Amino acid sequence: MTRPGTRPPRSPFAPEVLPDGRRRFSHEAVVARRLLLAGLLAAGVGGGALAARLTGEDPGAVPAGGAPAAAGAAGEVAGEVAPAAPQAVVASPATPAQVQGPSRTEAASPWVVVNKQHPLDPRDYAPALAVVAGKEVAAVIAPDLRALLEDARRDGVGLSVTSGYRSFQRQTAVHDDAVVRDGLETAESVSARPGYSEHQTGLAVDFGGRTAPGCLLEDCFGQTPESDWLRAHAGRHGFLLRYPEGATAVTGYDAEPWHWRWVGTDLVQRLTEARVATLEEFFGISGGPVYA
Repeated sequence: MTRPGTRPPRSPFAPEVLPDGRRRFSHEAVVARRLLLAGLLAAGVGGGALAARLTGEDPGAVPAGGAPAAAGAAGEVAGEVAPAAPQAVVASPATPAQVQGPSRTEAASPWVVVNKQHPLDPRDYAPALAVVAGKEVAAVIAPDLRALLEDARRDGVGLSVTSGYRSFQRQTAVHDDAVVRDGLETAESVSARPGYSEHQTGLAVDFGGRTAPGCLLEDCFGQTPESDWLRAHAGRHGFLLRYPEGATAVTGYDAEPWHWRWVGTDLVQRLTEARVATLEEFFGISGGPVYA
């Protein structure tokens, strides 16, 4: 019990409150919090809830962008928070996760979600193929892809198809080349492992354009007239910009303005109405930069 007129002793786990209202943990507080959390985790006692209490955060809260909050007690060093290790992201669905429609797991489905958490089954899946603009694609997308290219031509837009279907073997070579050229971390931000690639479904198409040949498979493609036309018109042919800007934490890949995925006009309309940009968010399916 504290005597009247005296201030209760400050907990060794408590932060200092700065004049501007921000909290700062002393070195002693950080050490004490780490030791307490480590002991309880070793005993199997409520580590997640305790970590949330120690960081002063709601254990169920999800920060902007959809990534789960990291348990910060183990990463704080004298008032700073160490970067959290990459982890799988469970996207918050904007619509109920159980949306009626085609399968999200069958490799041949137009709604299949393929990312670093969800590989193709089987890994060496190959679709029925057709040739459009000199490239192999899944036969199911051929009519819409031909119509899209014809509409672009009528509008004076010089679209080309630079990549369509890639076999398991071809994706292996593409991924290995990227690793040799850029290193594993950089390569895997832009290139999928074999068995985890949308190109292997035959449903994904990489577009190019004649106005800026130097922007082929480069970020600057997003500033070309061809990219503008795709953003305005590709949806009515069933194509979705699969890796939009700012969604890397959800999709697992850097923005690729050239990579479009056929999902059909019905699903494009549903995503538009829900104001959701990615399949992971719409279906509430896990994604992110970590491979399962």
